[in-house]
Amino acid sequence: MTTDNGAPDPAAVGAELRLVVGQFVRLVRADADEVAPRLAAVLGRLDRSGPQTIRELADAEAVRHQSMAATVAEVEARGWVERRPHPTDGRMVLLSLTTAGRIVLDAGRQRRARWLADAIGSKLSRAEQRQLAQAIELVKRLIATGGPGDR
Repeated sequence: MTTDNGAPDPAAVGAELRLVVGQFVRLVRADADEVAPRLAAVLGRLDRSGPQTIRELADAEAVRHQSMAATVAEVEARGWVERRPHPTDGRMVLLSLTTAGRIVLDAGRQRRARWLADAIGSKLSRAEQRQLAQAIELVKRLIATGGPGDR
């Protein structure tokens, strides 16, 4: 993973980072009690972005409208989202997170945060914990550059 001058090869580091981050995200999400990823994605998006239409959710998650409508029907049946009239277009509805939806979302987040804190505390030395904190700052700088489609 180094270049001729001994420096790390950015292409190799980037490829490895992409793979490791993907594995890490899948590991953190792999929880038997966890809400299905497609359902959690809707809850998370409504939490972060506020009320949205099915079309907005579908576009944001890069899925077909029909697929998102089925997912919304499922979270709505569980009482995790509610429909409200759109304030400017009577033909549309806005979906909002309910209190029950927020509880489910927060419980999953707290469970994952506890697991991660326990893993960091028990598997990494103090020096490694400091390295991890520094690496997080580096990843934040990479995020600030925008994604592949932003060039």
